[in-house]
Amino acid sequence: MTNKFTLPRLNLIILITLLSFSSSVYSAPPANDGYKAELIAYFAKKGTNIESMLSDSRFKLYEKITNKFTKSAEVKMQTLEDYKKVIGFKSKTKDMPKFIEQHKADLAKAEKEYGIPQSVIVGILAIESHFGKYSGKYNPFNAYVSMYAEGHRSKFALAQLEELLKFAEKNNLDVFEMKSSYAGAMSYAQFIPWSLNRWFVGDDLYNMSNNINSVANYLAHFKDITGTVKKAVYRYNPSDLYVGAVLALADEADKVLAKS
Repeated sequence: MTNKFTLPRLNLIILITLLSFSSSVYSAPPANDGYKAELIAYFAKKGTNIESMLSDSRFKLYEKITNKFTKSAEVKMQTLEDYKKVIGFKSKTKDMPKFIEQHKADLAKAEKEYGIPQSVIVGILAIESHFGKYSGKYNPFNAYVSMYAEGHRSKFALAQLEELLKFAEKNNLDVFEMKSSYAGAMSYAQFIPWSLNRWFVGDDLYNMSNNINSVANYLAHFKDITGTVKKAVYRYNPSDLYVGAVLALADEADKVLAKS
């Protein structure tokens, strides 16, 4: 998802872990095309030929990608009401009944299997992709290389590149055919590659049933760690505004579910 109402989702624990990534990772912004040599050398040690990817005609840098992070709604908005307007809260609420009716069996099954309320799963998918309406207009490989080239979260970007290539190889995917947000988050649940390799359920990124179960699987994991669903949602995106919006959408979903 990468429209004006969608935002990247980064897990706080994941980020902290990746920031402690190997000291061999470069953190300073590479000059000019120096980043290419660094990436080629790094991945060569991992047994991966990334040079051919960087030479592919589909490879490109997204200029000033750092600005998209520093100007996100979670950074700029001060109140929940303002944040809800930016993410299109009313529109998502309006489209919610149809989504719930179409996927009520999958939602009920996910709640039973993972112990996560259907309404919270609905709230997450509402914010992340407007119930699958948005799948992204960026490419994850290009996004992470762009982040690395600009020196924005370089360690994180490098680790995600590695995870992305693993996921693509495992699922026999052309990495340049994949879609993401500007932050490299993919599919309707907006998982970064590290999360895809650990919590995504199924092998079809754009199957809604898979996404419903993946959100539940992710939240169940962090509910076990933190003790509550609310704290698990915070691990999905460490923003109080995000958590507040998800729970507000969940309240609306509960009203719809009560009538079904």
